Parts: sequence; structure tokens; C-alpha cells
Amino acid sequence: MRKELPAVAAMGCLFVLSVLLAMLTSYILPNEYRVFGENTNSVENSIYLFAVVAVFTAIILAIARWYKARLIQIIVLFAVGMTVLYVSWPPLYLLLGDRNIMFGDVADLGFIIAAVIGVLVVVLLYKFPEWYVIDATGVIMASGTAAIFGISLDISVVLIVLVLFAIYDYISVHKTKHMVALADNVMDLRLPVLLVIPKQLPYSFLKQERLKKQLEEKTEREAMFMGLGDIVFPGMLVISALVFLPPGVMTPVGLYGNLLVALCTLAGCVIGFAILMRTVLKGDPQPGLPLLNGGAIIAYLISAYLVFGSGLGLRMPGF
Repeated sequence: MRKELPAVAAMGCLFVLSVLLAMLTSYILPNEYRVFGENTNSVENSIYLFAVVAVFTAIILAIARWYKARLIQIIVLFAVGMTVLYVSWPPLYLLLGDRNIMFGDVADLGFIIAAVIGVLVVVLLYKFPEWYVIDATGVIMASGTAAIFGISLDISVVLIVLVLFAIYDYISVHKTKHMVALADNVMDLRLPVLLVIPKQLPYSFLKQERLKKQLEEKTEREAMFMGLGDIVFPGMLVISALVFLPPGVMTPVGLYGNLLVALCTLAGCVIGFAILMRTVLKGDPQPGLPLLNGGAIIAYLISAYLVFGSGLGLRMPGF
């Protein structure tokens, strides 16, 4: 187990880096990036998000089973390119000029540069999907997605989302086991929807055997894997706390209340990650969200109570 600690530490560092980048990104994303507009506090949003993910997963599995798997590659790479485009656009606004100028020359230039970056990332992933390329893209994808949904959903709604997906993740890994099949197809196509950390170097993701085959033969895996959803969902609570909690409450430690609760929630994610890794190192696939989301929720509830009192800084969700 000790020889795997460097890989675990590296995975944990990428996890924390992704969430910290999401926190930074949330400060510069315009309100137009909110997925559900100004309707951030509706329970319907959590149900809609859950339904979209479940249907998308079913479509991907159906394509993998009955159609050409390359179609999955096209769909995912298109999504990656669009995500990179939209995540890199706002920082370019800040760098090149006023981001509120939506149709000015500066905005056009920022969009063009962001589009070029998106295309280059897609080409690199298609031509050379080695593990470090996958990881770099995965960090961008996870941080951008967590930031976008974190600013789109109020804390109470995010809590509902985290509970729903923790249950879904447990069922999909231990009961239906379709998440293992999905991971197998993703790995076979070398798609950037997971993080890949080699246990030892040299290592090539291009030569990685299928996950199902390794599980059946009970061979030791050469690398550790974590789906981006395991970063995005608990990261959403960190971002939502940062964005939607009252920002002007100063705490005795010298941090504003919203930032302190967000950082404590991230610490809860890390604790959940550490517990998760203890089970993962036993060799069997494990659902990440029950522990990661659970750690985030518990840490949020404790820290929000200490900072904001019994109200926890929450607004009751609507419909």
C-alpha cells in the first residue's frame, strides 16, 4: 500500500487544484453563464440535472453497445471543446478588455482566441491522448463545470443534487454496475472524463488494458482512475457556498464567512477522498460520491452552523 501513496497524493493534489481553480473561475464567470438563469433556488433544477445525466449515460451506453464507439468519441470531444471555449472566454475578457462588451472588437478577439484554444485541445486529445494530456484537460473540465453549476444552483438545491447523485453512484457501481461498463468504454477511447495517475513511471495510457479485463483477471492495475464527476459534484457545494452565502460576515480567523465555509467544505471533500482511497486500494471499483459528497455535506453543515448559526446560511428551496 505504501508504494501507492505517491499516486494517491498526486490524485488528491489534482482534486484540490481543480476545486481551487473552480473557486477562482466562479469570481470571473458572468451571470449569463448560469445554466438556469436567475432561477437558482428551484428543486426542479436538481431533478432536471439528475434526469439529464441519467439519460445521457443511457445514450452513451446504448451507442457503445449497438453502434460505433467512435460516435462516443465525437460527442465527448465536441463537449470538451465547447467547455474549454466557454471556460476560457471570460478570463480573456478580463485580459483584453471589458467583458461586458458582448459584441465589441475586444470581445470578438477573446472569443476567437478561446475557440482556437478549444480546437487545439480537441486535436491534441484526438492525436495524442496520453495520461498527462488527459489529466490537464480533466482539471480544466472539472474546474469549469463545477464553477458553472456552482454559480447556477443555490446551496439548498446543491445539497439535494449531492444526495441524489451519491445514491445513484452507489447503485450504478454496486447494483446495476453500468458505471463500470461506462468507465471501460471511456478508457478504451482514451477520453478526458477521468483523471489518470500512474502508480509507477514509465507508464503509457495508450497501452492501458480494459478495466473489465483487469477486474476479471484480478491483475494489479498500473494506474489509479477517478471520474471527473467525483470532483464536479462535491466541488459544486464549495462553489455554491462561496457564491450564495452572505459575503460580508467576518470571522475570528480573518476570513469572510462564505470563503471560510467554502474552504471547510473543501476540507471535508479531502477527508472523504482519504477514506475513499483506503477502500479503492483494496482493488475493487468503489463509488466515489457517497464518501466525497458526504464529506462535503457534513463539513458544510458544521462550518455553516459555526459561522451563520442554526439557519446554516440556507434559503428554503422553491418549485
